[in-house]
Amino acid sequence: MKALVTGGAGFLGYHVANHIRQHGWRSIVFDLEAQNPDEYPEGTIGVVGDVRDQTALDRAIAEHRPGLIVHGAAALPLWNPRDIFTVNVEGTRVVLRCARKHGIDRVVFISSTAVYGVPKKHPLEEDDPMIGVGPYGESKIQAETACAKARAEGLCVPVIRPKTFIGTGRLGVFQILCDWVESGCKIPLIGHGDNAYQLLDVEDLCGAIYLCMTGSPGVVNDAFNVGSKDLRPVKEYIGALCEYAGTGSRPMATNAALVKAALRLAELLHLSPLYKWVYGTADTDSHVSIAKIEGALGWEPKYSNSDALIRCYQWYLDHKAELAGATGITHRVAWRQGVLGVARRLLKA
Repeated sequence: MKALVTGGAGFLGYHVANHIRQHGWRSIVFDLEAQNPDEYPEGTIGVVGDVRDQTALDRAIAEHRPGLIVHGAAALPLWNPRDIFTVNVEGTRVVLRCARKHGIDRVVFISSTAVYGVPKKHPLEEDDPMIGVGPYGESKIQAETACAKARAEGLCVPVIRPKTFIGTGRLGVFQILCDWVESGCKIPLIGHGDNAYQLLDVEDLCGAIYLCMTGSPGVVNDAFNVGSKDLRPVKEYIGALCEYAGTGSRPMATNAALVKAALRLAELLHLSPLYKWVYGTADTDSHVSIAKIEGALGWEPKYSNSDALIRCYQWYLDHKAELAGATGITHRVAWRQGVLGVARRLLKA
């Protein structure tokens, strides 16, 4: 059994390829970047290609004949808006067209809870309004619209909407957090940290993806929220990470309005890697109901928010020497801290 995993060289794709191998599946990793073979199970096939390039995707499918597609390729919010829309929307349409052309009857699409925007109602349920914020959220809604159209035409298209997922190998904004914690800095919360902000461990997400790969079409051909069951206040699970690290780092309450205004200015001046979706909702409740996927597929998250953060932090410590100097705009590399590096020095405990 083979699955073509788009975005397979990314953070999620790497974990999907390793997770499904445990269940006897081989992966065809399709990505703009070549995979590092040492990180993938034996038998993984690497194909360099762009999901917007139908010819390249056609060729990969015709040559390797996967039984299904896990479509995880996405342009992230730090990318320019044109690439966000072309990768996330047109790329999804290309994947769906290729699936139909080659007789592949199932495409598991990885969407995002960004489709819900910044709602006041919690927990969010799958039939709540989709009002995306910014190009990324809007593009995911348009991609889901393409999935719904394909579903109406007879394709099985499970859609997974994960909360922010972290775990081993996750860098990006969480590398900044790990760096600050390791350095013994105070960790400024946006606000007092009394809000419930749900996270998700990437291994739990992979478990949900596998169930959507293998479940009955009549059950999985739907949209599912995925998140942890941990709805403790932010300050508690950040505090648990700091306690684990033992570096003297600790959470620190702030004036949310002032911090968000400062971060917005830094973003506009290109002095900070943090974009509005990261800091704009950080002081509000943000959690989804997972009752639907629990009831339909029997999925259960194994990890709490603090578990996921600690796993992410320990991996960072174990691999820090390998990461030195590499920066970029994906979740598998560090982000340049910019003005946050100055704040880090000022907040050293």
